[in-house]
Amino acid sequence: MENKDSTKEEVITNYILHKANTRGHANHGWLESYHTFSFANYHNPERMNFGVLRVLNDDRVNQGMGFGKHPHDDMEIISIPLEGDLEHQDSMGNTTVIKEGDIQVMSAGTGIFHSEYNKNKDQLVKFLQIWIYPNQKNVTPRYDQITLDLKDRHNKLQQILSPNPEDAGVWIHQDAWFHIGKLDNGFSTSYQLKKAGNGIYAFVLKGDFTIGTIALNERDGLGIWDTNEITITANSADAEILLMEVPMKL
Repeated sequence: MENKDSTKEEVITNYILHKANTRGHANHGWLESYHTFSFANYHNPERMNFGVLRVLNDDRVNQGMGFGKHPHDDMEIISIPLEGDLEHQDSMGNTTVIKEGDIQVMSAGTGIFHSEYNKNKDQLVKFLQIWIYPNQKNVTPRYDQITLDLKDRHNKLQQILSPNPEDAGVWIHQDAWFHIGKLDNGFSTSYQLKKAGNGIYAFVLKGDFTIGTIALNERDGLGIWDTNEITITANSADAEILLMEVPMKL
């Protein structure tokens, strides 16, 4: 990955653009959530999933509040904290806190219960909750979390998830790879897809980007398929983006 000549236009033909203001929205007082795909009371038949990417929720939880104990099964669940501290407890006996720089994964498999609360009484917690359909059902439930070095995503794409336990980041039961990059204004880099037939969904965490010739702003999402490589250019200072490469067939 290197700073490329951004004057060369890359035309993307197979894509879907989800602007931030078109997402589903729920405000429960203690919880404000934006849904890229159908979730809970937000149902849009045009937005059920992107390949095996089923849920992308952008959540904000008020001080001391949270989600009580609830069940999941046969889903890979990834949490990415963006701000504050999120306290997690589950039926596997895990009690822990995740914060910015941490990545949490649960393979729900045959079934788990868990709860998530804002650890702090004086600040919000903001995090992404992502669900991926697994490539095998009824696996033994599993929990993992890691802390990454945020410096390793400056002007490069830091891998945070893969299918391989030996690779960087956490791993899941699916041929998916996630990366986060924090790029300086004007910096360009490329991403080559790891597996033929996969697609890639880009979600802007901060700032502005161009992928190919498509302009993206904060919290916009862009799904691309039938491609082997994309070029990403930051158009603002400290722009940050999440890339999710996923199989397109359920």
